[in-house]
Amino acid sequence: MNYKNVCIEAVVNLLPEEIVTTDAIEERLAPVYDRLRLPPGRLELMTGIRERRLWPKGILPGSISVQTVKKALEQSGVDPKRVGALIHGSVCRDYLEPATACGVHEGAGLPEDCQIFDVSNACLGILTGMIQAANMIELGQIDAAIVVGTEDSRSLLETTIDQMLNDPTLTRQSIKPLFASLTIGSASAGFVLVRKDLSRTGMKLLGANVIANTRFCHLCRSDASVKEGDAMKTDSETLLIQGVDTAKRLFPQFLENLGWTRGEIDHFFCHQVGKAHQKLLYDTLEIDFSKDFSTLEFLGNTGSAALPSAFSIGLERGLCKKGEKVALLGIGSGINSLMIGVEI
Repeated sequence: MNYKNVCIEAVVNLLPEEIVTTDAIEERLAPVYDRLRLPPGRLELMTGIRERRLWPKGILPGSISVQTVKKALEQSGVDPKRVGALIHGSVCRDYLEPATACGVHEGAGLPEDCQIFDVSNACLGILTGMIQAANMIELGQIDAAIVVGTEDSRSLLETTIDQMLNDPTLTRQSIKPLFASLTIGSASAGFVLVRKDLSRTGMKLLGANVIANTRFCHLCRSDASVKEGDAMKTDSETLLIQGVDTAKRLFPQFLENLGWTRGEIDHFFCHQVGKAHQKLLYDTLEIDFSKDFSTLEFLGNTGSAALPSAFSIGLERGLCKKGEKVALLGIGSGINSLMIGVEI
């Protein structure tokens, strides 16, 4: 996929105020750690995550996404009447139906002729939505689009802690699939994409490549009943290895598509999972780790909002300069990998 007429006009994030440290989680799990003789500090040592954030209890993801859309529109300066598509791409949604995008559309006051729908693709949902929006703009179907998503980790985190505390059969082996759920954080992020001739930023979305490795779709699973007591189970070690291997197969195709070399990419923003994942990914792709920007230490893994939030925060901090090349490297359970090239 290549684009000549698509620009990124805004990249925004919203973060919850409530902070939950990894130390606080392990203090709650002290009875389990003591019984299984697990050393305190294990979780942060394994993941590099010292804290994550939580939205207020009971809040609907769509209500946060409304705020994110309004912030994105304000930053972009795009007239809402020109928005031809609203795509909601997070794992978390308000209801099974209608689409969460419906409530966000109404709350944000977008026009009647705006296409609205949800995209579900695990941690790649927002990035997948970007590609759908870019395709519509490139084809001349719409002038502008908003892609947004809000991840709410409170229910999963609390359910996982309760399960670990109340299951006397847990062993050092059987507890492993539950640890990934303790790394999850909450965040919201969004993009505004526009037709090139309408852009004020000139930030070009140049192209994207995807690959599906669905032989491993069983490695991370969670169903709609999480709120009723079923925790997510993840084979983190195998998912790490196979996810990075999937990205390794995609990266050369991505470079060839854009006509880039590894060395000329100025910045990398990757899905934020843990420090072991980061190191293995950069070593495997043979890219410069100093060009990485990480938020996992203070946000944890915020699902589909993780990479977009990191990109947004990096831009806020003035990390990227005009004309620089940026690679957005996404890996999601399924397993899917999606890589997007941007010129600031």
